[in-house]
Amino acid sequence: MEAIIAIAIGILTGSGVWLLLRPRTFQVIMGLSLLSYAVNLFIFSTGGLRTGAAPILEPGTAGNLADYADPLPQALVLTAIVIGFATTALFLVVLLASRGLTGTDHVDGREGKS
Repeated sequence: MEAIIAIAIGILTGSGVWLLLRPRTFQVIMGLSLLSYAVNLFIFSTGGLRTGAAPILEPGTAGNLADYADPLPQALVLTAIVIGFATTALFLVVLLASRGLTGTDHVDGREGKS
């Protein structure tokens, strides 16, 4: 399970960096989104990858912390998802305004020879 998550994080990071280096602004925005997904997976995996574990301790019982999932990475990822969605929406609005003003969606503002 850990190897699959590590490979997924690597693929998302590599794809995100590749898209960040593209000349179009929409590709840059998609690259930033992929990088944020990779960071979210990484933060989520730091809490320990376990299935069937309760996220909180039951009241009145003395439990072993090794039997429970860590809720802090889950809360951090949930917050990061909301912030990432809002940031992506803002970037898209700025992209549309920039394209309307300049007539192009290149990062440097002009269509040149590659």
